[in-house]
Amino acid sequence: MLDIKWIRDNGEALEKALQAKNTKIDLSGLNALDQERRQLLSKVEELRAKKNAANDEISKCIQQKKDPKDKIADMKDISKKIDAIEPKLKDLKKEIYAILVGIPNVAHESVPVGGIEKNQEVRSWGEVKKVDFSPKTHIELAECLDIIDFKRGTKISGSNFILYKNEGARMERALFNFMLDVHTREHGYREIFPPFLVNAASMTGTGQLPKMAEDMYKLKDDDLYLIPTAEVPITNIHRDEVLKEEDLPIFYTAYTACFRREAGSYGKDTKGLIRVHQFNKVEMVKFVAPKDSYEELEKLVANAEKILQLLELPYRVLMLATGDLSFAAAKCYDLEVRSIGLDKWLEVSSCSNFEDFQARRANIRFKGKNTPKPIFVHTLNGSGLALARTMLAILENYQTAEGEIIIPQVLRPYMGGLEKITRK
Repeated sequence: MLDIKWIRDNGEALEKALQAKNTKIDLSGLNALDQERRQLLSKVEELRAKKNAANDEISKCIQQKKDPKDKIADMKDISKKIDAIEPKLKDLKKEIYAILVGIPNVAHESVPVGGIEKNQEVRSWGEVKKVDFSPKTHIELAECLDIIDFKRGTKISGSNFILYKNEGARMERALFNFMLDVHTREHGYREIFPPFLVNAASMTGTGQLPKMAEDMYKLKDDDLYLIPTAEVPITNIHRDEVLKEEDLPIFYTAYTACFRREAGSYGKDTKGLIRVHQFNKVEMVKFVAPKDSYEELEKLVANAEKILQLLELPYRVLMLATGDLSFAAAKCYDLEVRSIGLDKWLEVSSCSNFEDFQARRANIRFKGKNTPKPIFVHTLNGSGLALARTMLAILENYQTAEGEIIIPQVLRPYMGGLEKITRK
């Protein structure tokens, strides 16, 4: 959420930022409500000062054994005026908040302006694998090797739900254990295993609500949502808390299942592992001082890249343009691996700096020697990695001409030394 004071002083800059994110907000309406609220606040403060003065005069009258009846009447009259204004102030606060939570974050000045066509490739690693045979898709490979059962997954839960089995299930478990080990042992993250269900306040704190409500799975009888990413419960660990500056930065990592309705993706690459309603993911979340957040973003991206390098999967890093940024992000890098069976690039990680946007919504602050008043932290998060597409990339990039799958070297200790997946 943006600071209303910043909005008040930077209307023109915000209009340009909203245009860059393809968003329309009635800022004139917001400003009118803000002005009305400030005028009423000023009136209430004036009345409270008069009430305090009247109270002092009543005390003097009592001390001087004079009749305070007229002063008491004045104080009661002032109280009635305050009581008449406060409900309106409360309503205005709600109206302003309802608009503020719908305003996206402002993109960082380094972010290219435009739509997806303006995304910039920052770097790449490895060479796209070339084979001397016609590569199969991960769907063909998984069904032939009996490691993923797409049909039974659909039978159990519906379309775009996945049933891993045999070495497929084993590799899925190996992947997230491997990723957690790297992030905790080499990158300095503390491991968390959070709830997979969160309340509306948590979803609002990270920016999923109210903007993306239709893409979430909500329980019918409870104010609870299935998490779309571990970002939500982990970021809300410190909701409504004041952290100590000396404890920053704080790094957390977690494995969770993730649940997304993908309501707006009808007809968009919905086969196989590309776009599913439930998938596993290892997440990285950072709470940092504002001065350090962009340096920490680069380190976050490097942490995600390390996983791909250890898996020996060729990838590229894209800096997203304003029109492709998420609602809450100020800057974001996507990591994409090459699918040789489908012949396309697929996102396996998205690493974002939200600056103080989430922290303001979730009220996460810190205080130090040089910060007499608590200030908002900066939050960052990134996939390290999303497993469905990482699994897809391994199956397609490690396939042999015989339709077998070579197990990446780093995963073999997690799979009992297994070197390849073969037909039964």
